[in-house]
Amino acid sequence: MLRNTSMRQSARLSSALPIRNQAFQNANPTRSFTRQLATTTRPSSIRPLKAPQAIPQFSPSYHVNQIHTKPLPVRGPIYRFFYRSFAFAGAFVLISGGLVVAFFVYDATTYKDGVTAGAVPVSATALNPRRGGPKNLPIADVLVDDDDCEQARENKEKSKLVILGTGWGSVAVLKNLNPDDYHVTVVSPTNYFLFTPMLPSATVGTLELRSLVEPIRRIVNRIGGHFMKAEAVDVDFSEQLVEISQTDAKNVTRNFYLPYDKLVVGVGSTSNPHGVKGLEHTFALKTINDAREIRNKVLQNLEQACLPTCSDDERKRLLSFVISGGGPTGVEFAAELYDMLNEDLLRSFPKILRNEISVHVIQSRGHILNTYDEALSVYAENRLAHDQIGILTNSRVKEVQADKIIFSQKGEDGKSVTKELPMGFCLWSTGVSQTGLCKCISDKISVQTNKHALETDTHLRLNGTPLGSVYAIGDCSTVQNNVADHLVHFLRTVAHEKGKDPETVSISFSEWRSVASRVRKRFPQAANHLRRLDRLFEEYDADKSGTLDFAELRELLLQIDSKLTSLPATAQRAHQQGQYLGRKLSKIAKAQAGLVANDMRDGDIDAAVYKAFQYRHLGSLAYIGNSAVFDFGGMNFAGGLMAVYLWRSIYFAQSVSLRTRLLLAMDWSKRALFGRGKFFLLLEMMRRASLLIDDRFDELLVPGKEHIGIEEVFERQLLKGQQRALVFERCFSIVRVYGKRYMYRNGNRTIDTQPTQPCAPAGYLKRLTPLTI
Repeated sequence: MLRNTSMRQSARLSSALPIRNQAFQNANPTRSFTRQLATTTRPSSIRPLKAPQAIPQFSPSYHVNQIHTKPLPVRGPIYRFFYRSFAFAGAFVLISGGLVVAFFVYDATTYKDGVTAGAVPVSATALNPRRGGPKNLPIADVLVDDDDCEQARENKEKSKLVILGTGWGSVAVLKNLNPDDYHVTVVSPTNYFLFTPMLPSATVGTLELRSLVEPIRRIVNRIGGHFMKAEAVDVDFSEQLVEISQTDAKNVTRNFYLPYDKLVVGVGSTSNPHGVKGLEHTFALKTINDAREIRNKVLQNLEQACLPTCSDDERKRLLSFVISGGGPTGVEFAAELYDMLNEDLLRSFPKILRNEISVHVIQSRGHILNTYDEALSVYAENRLAHDQIGILTNSRVKEVQADKIIFSQKGEDGKSVTKELPMGFCLWSTGVSQTGLCKCISDKISVQTNKHALETDTHLRLNGTPLGSVYAIGDCSTVQNNVADHLVHFLRTVAHEKGKDPETVSISFSEWRSVASRVRKRFPQAANHLRRLDRLFEEYDADKSGTLDFAELRELLLQIDSKLTSLPATAQRAHQQGQYLGRKLSKIAKAQAGLVANDMRDGDIDAAVYKAFQYRHLGSLAYIGNSAVFDFGGMNFAGGLMAVYLWRSIYFAQSVSLRTRLLLAMDWSKRALFGRGKFFLLLEMMRRASLLIDDRFDELLVPGKEHIGIEEVFERQLLKGQQRALVFERCFSIVRVYGKRYMYRNGNRTIDTQPTQPCAPAGYLKRLTPLTI
């Protein structure tokens, strides 16, 4: 009873007692007394209550909150689901909106008003260069932007490094150079770097052309260098001058000299004709213009095959696509073409076209992708055959005509049979050949005997030139092995140590190990063939004397030399050479002060500063139509879409900048969502522009003759006296005639009376076909 009475009193006190802030609770003894009563539960802890005390009166200045004893409302799972969904959606909208606002704020800061240019100091020598050299041409000792900033003024007095070309090797050199080591000048007719492994994807609209290019000036500016959009045509090694050819605004070619202290030749290569006639009817795939021309030709054939006046034989010829060359470029283009025809053709064209389309690959070897593992080559052949792509192995093209290709194919009995294949398109991808500059350099140097590439030593120095002044990298070069030719050098070292004649000296096993070490250092690619020195020594010791004489050692090194193959003409090899050369040049620049202090200006400085170049094959990969093959040394595999995603990931990681990576990701996403839409949108633009050509313009082009649409005018330069009509490459609905701009939009023609100058690239104008009216 006592317990019940005390509990009721505690409850009355708790309900009457207000809850105050923490400071008031600590100062109020009644609150402490009530808390003690409420927390007492055991009977043993109950004590007799004292006389009840009066409840203290509180000041009305305090705010009093009453305790609510109602139970909290219970929410159902549906309510909680919608509540959380709306909360997440609101947070997403707020965050996304904030990012969009932040982007527009940043975008607003990129626009600049007013004139930002001011007085710029320019050297008088840059504006009026001196003349000299073998041809008495202007010599660009000082460039117009050598005084633009403090870094440029500091680099002006440093060693002049001239890089020819903007390919894989040249860009790798630029990215591995230190900014303040050299006065760098890059010379190339193209002002961008092209990601060539993905070029077949751009021919059918899978990727946009801009996703494969990176402006070279962005890369050059990182090291404070200079760029000239021109072409190198000759090199004078005695006076260290590069002859540069440039076309001015009046389409007049002008030449000048560019001096150098170190020269890097990375001009690439051209397609190998192999002496075949009629290559003017074929297409190459090496540049952006090549990809654009291929795209236009494929579209033109598809549209002509839809016309009611096209016969069955003509339709089959137009839809016959032939690829000459079974290497990675030819195979990947065939796969990309098949994907476009199979996935996107039926959306926009009659179904009969799909049934009459044929794709053939002509390969001179027994298998396509002959540099890959044989199992992968067979897998690729089976995969392409499954996609109804014809593989013609052991075949050689003899002649290409406008409407057919003539080739010979070797049968199982070893006899060659001449065959013909109608074709509406032919891609020529059969190896590489020297450019005009490389041929000019090779003719000047007697030791350059290779007709396909410039020969270099293992330090990438061009053979026959002053030591350490000229280097060659990429497809235009090949590393010369010739291990046996250096035999006298190796034996002379041993003979000098023994005090004997090199031709009569014999070496023991320990001395053979020393020679093998020198061979590995001079020719790193020979290391794999010098692993078991004891077996090699025992095998070539013919007389079992325990020593190797001059003849036996020569035979051993000749066998090693025969096993060394030339490096592949791939982007991987050029990239590795560029990385190696960039790092070595940076080390040479750092060591230059010490070399000058010790009066060591001559000699093999490259070998003293850096090791010889060693190529490491990281593997090969190829896309074969919703599938891919990989050859990574001993790890060879192929697969379906997962392999395609891996193939894309590797090239995505190798892309040169964050900009190109984002563009690649966007292009692949657009293909998945909308297909290769721009590929067919391009054709629709050309078709509409052709229909908008009116009688006046038609009469201007070819008076009294059949109508010429813009598809045909597109690649012509039309001349009539001093008047010119040009149809430019970038815009299919703009034509410049008589210095005025005719713009076709929505069937109406507007005339811009302001005279304009032709702005097509000079190199493009040279390739146009003149047509006199």
